[in-house]
Amino acid sequence: ESFFHSFGSRVTTVRPFNTYGPRQSTRAIIPTVLSQAIGGGGTIRVGSLWPRRDMTYVSDTVDGFVKAAQRDESIGETIQLGTGDDVSIAEIIEEACAALGGGPEIVSESQRQRPEASEVVRLISDNSRAKEVLGWTPQVDLKTGLLQTSDWIRSRIDDIQVGEYVV
Repeated sequence: ESFFHSFGSRVTTVRPFNTYGPRQSTRAIIPTVLSQAIGGGGTIRVGSLWPRRDMTYVSDTVDGFVKAAQRDESIGETIQLGTGDDVSIAEIIEEACAALGGGPEIVSESQRQRPEASEVVRLISDNSRAKEVLGWTPQVDLKTGLLQTSDWIRSRIDDIQVGEYVV
């Protein structure tokens, strides 16, 4: 932003929100949950269930970056790429299990929780500039994104190591 204001550089600041999808590390919540559920251990171990996140499927995030790079109207702008809706970690797990046709027991473990003073309670985008400037809106809803991600994980479950995600 400084280079835009100082030197007229063609700069757009793009702020993606919690992007998820195939190939994501199991250190992130969605692949952690899905890989544990698909792996058949009978238990999904996570940290806090109450933080809320704006989850955006990877193809939507990529589409936003491409549109920002292609549109002169985005120069000098700060654009948030997110759905504009948030879900709790508990709701993400519930949706993920539903995508798999049911689910194992959910266990919230204190060692997987972030220290209270460092936890962000709610992350949610204001995607109005993305809509106005880029004509961008997310196309993949959470249910569809979870199904696509679970299909990818299922096809590679033998190669996936479940991470120690801390919510």
